[in-house]
Amino acid sequence: MPDPEAELSAAIDNFLGHATALRGLARNTVEAYSRDLALFAESVAGQGVSHLSQVQRQHVSGFLHDLEKRGQGARSRARALVAVRRLLLYATQEKWIDHDAMDGIGAPRVTAPLPRTLRPDETEALIGATDEGTPLGLRDRAMLEVLYGAGLRVSELVGLQLSALDARGGLLRVTGKGEKERVVPLGDPAIAAIDRYLEEARDVLLGSRPDVTHALFLTRRGGPMTRQNFFALIRKLAVKAGIPRERVSPHVLRHAFATDLLDGGADLRSIQAMLGHTDLATTQIYTHVSRARLRDTVDERHPRGQGRGAGPGKGPGRGRR
Repeated sequence: MPDPEAELSAAIDNFLGHATALRGLARNTVEAYSRDLALFAESVAGQGVSHLSQVQRQHVSGFLHDLEKRGQGARSRARALVAVRRLLLYATQEKWIDHDAMDGIGAPRVTAPLPRTLRPDETEALIGATDEGTPLGLRDRAMLEVLYGAGLRVSELVGLQLSALDARGGLLRVTGKGEKERVVPLGDPAIAAIDRYLEEARDVLLGSRPDVTHALFLTRRGGPMTRQNFFALIRKLAVKAGIPRERVSPHVLRHAFATDLLDGGADLRSIQAMLGHTDLATTQIYTHVSRARLRDTVDERHPRGQGRGAGPGKGPGRGRR
């Protein structure tokens, strides 16, 4: 157990051991702490600090400045600051230090990026890229219709059970984060796609195997669809639909669901309930996405926009949807 005069590296090792064994932090989190605190030790060593008790506010500020000079963004600097804060808090609890070196240190301002989404015509092209002439294609169509039609997370989509579907009522019972259940409505296209998949494809995919899992969506081997398989599938369909594959993911369709609902006049509280957001502030990001999409539309379509309207040979007002 290090004392207040222990070398900083020994204190960091002790903290990481504590975080792993007692706090039960995930391995990836501990590894991130380890990398950030190694940079912290390097930075303060350059400022003449070798022991934990010597760390002062100016050394922490110097560390953040060093990270910025390295080109690290605000999000990375904020994450590193969390690691330092927890190290120093642990050191205070262990009575290795008796002062607050974090006093007055503010976290770097992190601006949340707008969620990526697709235009409605791109979503239609993606869904239309499925091959409804095969059992796998029928499954793919149903999965995309449900993902976009109900705004599910990919884990919620692949985790759906047969019992989750109320086709007559047009409802889907979804188990989300924290095992919280919510009921979301399904539109006619999604219900029709599921009905056809269940009638023509699921039993074919299951084959002679026992239906042990009762998963709604199956792989070609008759097992439950996985997140990894669906992610690869949706990227292939993007290429087929003529959409850059890096623009498409399951979560992008969830964003498209919310943005299109908002553009269609739905209220935020309803969208919040369907997405399963605990905090309305999380849902409000889609108002910014909607405004950004409107800005793009003006730039592309308006005669005074950056795109100068509908293009050569077309007068103002033409080319609008």
